[in-house]
Formats: sequence, C-alpha cells, structure tokens
Amino acid sequence: MHWNGLRGWAAGLLALVCITPGTSLSANSNSIPIGTSVLTPFVERGEIAGAVVMIVDANHVLEYEAVGYSDIATRRAMTTDALFWIASTSKPFVATAVMMLVEEHRLSLDDPVSKFLPDFQPRVALNPESPGATATRAASHPVTIRMLLNHSSGMYGGSPAESPTLDAIPLAQRVAGYAKVLQFEPGTRFFYGNADVNTAAYIVEVVTGTPFERVLDTRLLKPLHMNETSFCPTATQLERLPTAYYLPNGKAKALEKTSITFLHYPLSDCRNRYPVPAGGLFSTANDLSRYAQMLLNGGVLDGQRCLSAASVDQMTHNQLSEEVRQTVPLSAPPYRMGYGLGWGVSLDGSYFHPGTGMTDLRIDPTHRIATILLMQSTAPASFSARAALIDASDGKYATPQR
Repeated sequence: MHWNGLRGWAAGLLALVCITPGTSLSANSNSIPIGTSVLTPFVERGEIAGAVVMIVDANHVLEYEAVGYSDIATRRAMTTDALFWIASTSKPFVATAVMMLVEEHRLSLDDPVSKFLPDFQPRVALNPESPGATATRAASHPVTIRMLLNHSSGMYGGSPAESPTLDAIPLAQRVAGYAKVLQFEPGTRFFYGNADVNTAAYIVEVVTGTPFERVLDTRLLKPLHMNETSFCPTATQLERLPTAYYLPNGKAKALEKTSITFLHYPLSDCRNRYPVPAGGLFSTANDLSRYAQMLLNGGVLDGQRCLSAASVDQMTHNQLSEEVRQTVPLSAPPYRMGYGLGWGVSLDGSYFHPGTGMTDLRIDPTHRIATILLMQSTAPASFSARAALIDASDGKYATPQR
C-alpha cells in the first residue's frame, strides 16, 4: 500500500511541532491568506495538488480557503466544500464517544476490556516479531479502555482479516481478530495502530446496544450539525472528493494518481463496506471546524453541550507515564510528544491528529485557535507543506493579544 498510517503518524508529529506550541511569534501583517501564501508555491512546483485550509478561534472563522487543484489532469480547482477521507483524524471521535459513556457512568477508563468483551483474553508473545508462530504467556494485568485510547495496550496495529481493505468485515469480526496476541505487556510501551481504537469503538457498540456509527451520528455529529461527516458518503458527496496522489519512488518527479487503497470501492457502497472507526470517516473543513470549536469551548457549542470541560481536559493531555511516553516518536526535547485519549499531544499545550492522506486537525487551547489542513496526498512534500502552514498559522495567530 502507498499509504502507511504509522509512518504518517511519526512524520506528522514532526510536521506539527516545528513551532513549539505557546511560543509567541511576530504577527504576520500580510493580508494574503495563509493557505495562499504558504501552499501556492508547493502547488506551482507540482509537489502537492491542492488543499483546503481553515483557521478558527472558539467562535469565529479566521481564514477559510481552497488552494490549487482537486484534480491535476483536468485542472479542476479545489473548492472549500471538498470532501476528504480524513483517515486517522477519525480517532479523536472514538475517544469522544467513549468519554460520553464515562460521563454517564456506563463505563470507566480503567475498566478491563474483558468486562465488556469476555472473549478478549490476549496473551503476550515471547517473540513479538513472529506473533503467529511464537509461544505466549499470560499477561500480568489486563488491557484497559484507557490503554486502548492511548495506544499502550500492547496490541498489534491490525490483523490479517483486514486485508485487502480495512472495511471488508464487520467491526465485531475485526476486534475478535485483534484479541489473540500482544507484542508487549499492557501499559508498558506506546505502539500506534488501528486495533486499539477500533476495539474501543466496539465497546461503545456493546455498551449502548447500537452500531458505533449510529452512536456517533446521533450523539455528536448531528448535535454539532456536522452533516457532511460519515463513514459512507453518498455518490453525490463523492463528486467533491479530490483525487488522491502519491510519489511512487524517490526518483519520481511528478505526482501520480492513486486510489485510497485502505478502502473498498465504490466508496458509496454501504452494503459491502463496513465502518472503520479508527480511520474511516469522510468530512469537510467546515464540519471539522464545528468539532474543533466545541473543544475550544470546553465541550459546548451553540448552547449544545457534548462533553464536560473535565472530559475535554482529560482527552487532550498526556495519559502516558513518563516511562511509556519515552517510547512515543519525538518524545525527547525539544518536541516532548505524548498521547492523550485519541489525541497526540505536546507537553507544551497543543493537541492534534494527522491522517494518512495529509489531513490534520491541530488545536492550540493556549491561544484558542484551531488549524485545519486537508489534502489527499502522501507525497513527501505534503509533510513540508503542513509544517510550513502550522508555522505560519502560529506566527499570525499565536500571539499574546489573542
């Protein structure tokens, strides 16, 4: 596959923290929107096709623009209402649904997974490099829901059943495939993958007796008027899906068109595609801004409370012990990365989640701004473009005056 989620996560961390959150930079007096000034050179050099950029504070849209092309071959312009596969930017939504149930005392973050999924009894591999062939031993303590949401459960990233696409089988079958072998003792290391978050979503299904996608839609998406966000977009919506691009090898000089290889086509085929909570949502910049503003306002937007401020705080701050945090990519100074509940976090304040196709939602609660960048590309220059955009956003908006 061209789109490697774990590699994207590690590289995405680097792109997101080129400016240390909380650092005051000189305000940019240039009236040219950030997306245009920063991303247009990347488009002109053929390094990215196009993007949608949106910057909001807790109550207002500060910038909202489309740059470049939705399709290079036809020169179709990118539009602000473009629909994107947001990949792992889906993960915070699972954590949000879990925290809703925590607030209702229907589960606890420190409950063992086996309390809700009795067949979830994974053993620890003696040789983690060969999970299918190695001997195993019993884990010394159980995997908890908190471990699922901060990626310290010990589970591998996925299972062979998720092939050739992640959406080929129902969520229950996927989770059953994860519950076999752990690569390390629960709670002792960080390992990023989809299995943890998909399992957490399945617990939401079991507790509520309702499919996860319906819980998410009725409890979060509809109240926030995120009407374009779903796991299975309509054929009409998909007319606004930008072409996906990649760079086939290190010697190639031109972007090449590709499909979203993780998902089954047609993408509107809801009968033969199953929701992937950890990485299957489609959304728009406008919808994501609603979610971001709810978080910036401590869990409430337009009078609709989705979460308590305490739950938002818990989700968006490091949930790993210092020993475990040291196993997170870029955990050392100056970046000091950690992981919350469904969110990557900087110990200096911001929280964020990149997605494989260069989607990104980054929130700075100190300066009360959120920066949304949506592309559909895995070319290396996409990382540089994102780093430059975050730099410019902080330079313009992360000032003491805001």
